[in-house]
Amino acid sequence: MNNQNSFRHVTFDLDGTIIDSYNTIYKTTVKALREIKINVPVPEKEFYSRIGLHFIDIFRDLEIPVKNFDEFIKIYKNHYFDFIDYSKPFEGAEEVLNYINEKGIKISLLTTKVQDQADKIIDYFNLRKYFSFVMGRRENIANKPSAEPLIFICKKIDVLTKETLMVGDTELDIQCGKNAATKTCAAAYGYRPLAVIKKENPDFIVNEIKELKNILFN
Repeated sequence: MNNQNSFRHVTFDLDGTIIDSYNTIYKTTVKALREIKINVPVPEKEFYSRIGLHFIDIFRDLEIPVKNFDEFIKIYKNHYFDFIDYSKPFEGAEEVLNYINEKGIKISLLTTKVQDQADKIIDYFNLRKYFSFVMGRRENIANKPSAEPLIFICKKIDVLTKETLMVGDTELDIQCGKNAATKTCAAAYGYRPLAVIKKENPDFIVNEIKELKNILFN
């Protein structure tokens, strides 16, 4: 199979795939929890390995008793950019995005962050120009691992799911791609241990984002 002629579209996850945002997410989470008077420890190692899950699931797993989740999210969003300078694009990320664009392949973003926050982050790092579509969490559209948001993107930019490569660092990304009948690529440099994402049987695995060039164009 000639990959160069097969893929017309690449969908990227955000955190742990394009942006190395762990410290921003962690510090913002701790600050928001303290503001709502939850002073339990937030174990860094366990938190790190769950980035990409919905906060409800993270707090359940870590036994952090957040009763008013909407209040937490509001405060979290308000403080996120206080810590944004702890985030940065992964080395080579912008180079790869630009290269894919120049080759005429469409690029989209699919993140579980709410839409307005996803937009702000992409704009903050001046990455908007590379994306045909930015898809954050929206009302009445299911989140990853559902196929729904990825199918929504493909329809919006007029490509088929079978022409799409889903790239992400978590099991949710790989499951989403498989559910939508796309090819999948695990970003092993992200926030999940390699053994965890291998269990999802992705079509490809990259140890750094630059390796995507070999998948797409060899």
